[in-house]
Amino acid sequence: MKRTLSFLTMPGMQTIRTGFQHFSFLILMYGGRFGIHLGSAVPCFACPYVPGCGGYCYLMGLQGYIGFGLRVLSWHAVWTALGWLAVFVILVAVFGKAWCGWVCPFGLIQDWLTALRKKLGVRERIISPSIRNCLTWLRYGLLVYLALVPPLVTAGILSDDFYLPFCNICPGKALLPLFAGETKYLALNLENTVTLAFSLVLLLITGIMLVGMFFKERFFCFFCPLLALIHLLKPLTALGLIKTPSSCVGCGTCSRACPMDIEKLEEDTSDIQGGECLNCLRCLEACPSSAALNLRFFRLKPVSSSGGRP
Repeated sequence: MKRTLSFLTMPGMQTIRTGFQHFSFLILMYGGRFGIHLGSAVPCFACPYVPGCGGYCYLMGLQGYIGFGLRVLSWHAVWTALGWLAVFVILVAVFGKAWCGWVCPFGLIQDWLTALRKKLGVRERIISPSIRNCLTWLRYGLLVYLALVPPLVTAGILSDDFYLPFCNICPGKALLPLFAGETKYLALNLENTVTLAFSLVLLLITGIMLVGMFFKERFFCFFCPLLALIHLLKPLTALGLIKTPSSCVGCGTCSRACPMDIEKLEEDTSDIQGGECLNCLRCLEACPSSAALNLRFFRLKPVSSSGGRP
């Protein structure tokens, strides 16, 4: 069987991915300092609270459009919101969850912590399937939370301090600005009771996430509402992972290599891309069976697992 671009499934694939992650980190974290502005529809955790960032997470824009857009109710606000929504959908439709596995700056920070854990010889903690299922609902719950609160602010039911409700508790807001020398989001905001409560919750969540990300690879991704939003667009996505069941030998190597412990990889079906999948392609690289796992791009399979590699 033809091994299309099988050289990419050698161990060098993860080296390429790591290099691309670091390049993306530099662009999204510091690109604004060099005139690079990718807008507010980036499908990964690039934080607008980072001074000089080169683009930022669509979740912030989404909260803003839902809240501020409803308050303004102008054609300009509507077209702006629809325009950035279209950009987001197109980016997800073309690249899918590769934004999570190859681009996300917060994902790279998690990978750094995993590398440190391995360097120290600390064993990874395993999350049981039942707990992972609960976390799936939590991801979607956070997505509903960030969509419902801004209209309540617009209606005057909640104060303006609830504006951008998810950003106020997102650990990315606390950690990513540190790489640009900004530390104020690690301090308590004593402006009023609401801001104090949000800052306390932010510090608590950040601490929990740091511990979790050290002991479990890509721990925050289990909670990520942006990953949930991207997964909702899966039917539109051109880039994805598929399986050729007839070529699978059932060894389980793929699920053991997966940082998200996706058991669906072992199922006897072609659609094995679960909701937690990051398109990191570690399963494809680890697979010992030729063409059992394939990267799909539209109708093409540009990269396939290469059994019998040296």
